[in-house]
Amino acid sequence: MEESGFATQDAAIGRLTEIYNAKKAAPRGRAKAERIARYGAMRFEEYATEWKAGQRDLGPASVVHLESLLNIHLLPLLGSRRMNTFDHEVVEGFLQTLERNGIGFAAQANAFDKLKAILLDANRLGLFDDSPVDGVKPPQYDPKRVVIPSPEQLRQIRTAGDDSFLLVADLMSGCGMRNGEAFAVNLNTIVADDVYRITEQVNRTTCRYERLKHRKGGEYRDVPLPARVRQTIEWYASKHGTVDGYLLRPPQRPDPHVPALPHRQSVAADQEGRPGRHPRRDGRVSGYALGTLPSGGQGAPHADDVVAACLDWVGWQSGWLR
Repeated sequence: MEESGFATQDAAIGRLTEIYNAKKAAPRGRAKAERIARYGAMRFEEYATEWKAGQRDLGPASVVHLESLLNIHLLPLLGSRRMNTFDHEVVEGFLQTLERNGIGFAAQANAFDKLKAILLDANRLGLFDDSPVDGVKPPQYDPKRVVIPSPEQLRQIRTAGDDSFLLVADLMSGCGMRNGEAFAVNLNTIVADDVYRITEQVNRTTCRYERLKHRKGGEYRDVPLPARVRQTIEWYASKHGTVDGYLLRPPQRPDPHVPALPHRQSVAADQEGRPGRHPRRDGRVSGYALGTLPSGGQGAPHADDVVAACLDWVGWQSGWLR
């Protein structure tokens, strides 16, 4: 349709500007419409697969964790749903289903975080007028306080398992090692009589020795090595031998490149603080709790333990750590 002339130059410029902006916006509008047409009809399972392929920053353990959440919680309930049908009611219904199924709060929170990440990605593509997670109250995960063992409990914990358990318990409680770091213990990283250099850890997912958590390759940290812990290392090495300096080897797989895998192990303590096979009264003493002793874990009730480790570090004689 032809347009008649304009009364003023300003009116003509205004009309030309309007036409220019409309033509400029048209490609963006077409691109958005194409995205909505393509991804809106896509099922959640297919969209989640494409989204997961773009998460290149995840480590092996994080990838396994993501796949577990998708396969166990998200896909069974949402896998067949089309992406353009999500709204806050769907997300709320998903969380309520997890609650009815008796899923723990930690798993609920993790599943919600992953669902939220996927839906926010879809929202950035323009699939929704309003974000489906807006207004949804996330699951409230409030972990219970870790039971930190007393020195007397630790003495008994050390003898509650086999030799490897004793070794790991001493490394974690005496040097503040993480579980995977303790399983990578090596005679060659004792750099002084009272110093242990932590250089690597066992990755449970890859079954390999890898760099320390939150550190770059080649980085390390030196920690105090109490005399009692050094004696345990030397005793274990003398009794069980080593492979390239490594102490903990899988009995059925002596390959020096296949480390012993860290595992979650906890010891129940009764009301008198005796570890062993007791009913869960005062909670369970976990490996994490052992590692908080020398690091001065928040709220640790036994500050003497931290002081003893520091005294060992500077060469003073100390009590139970020796």
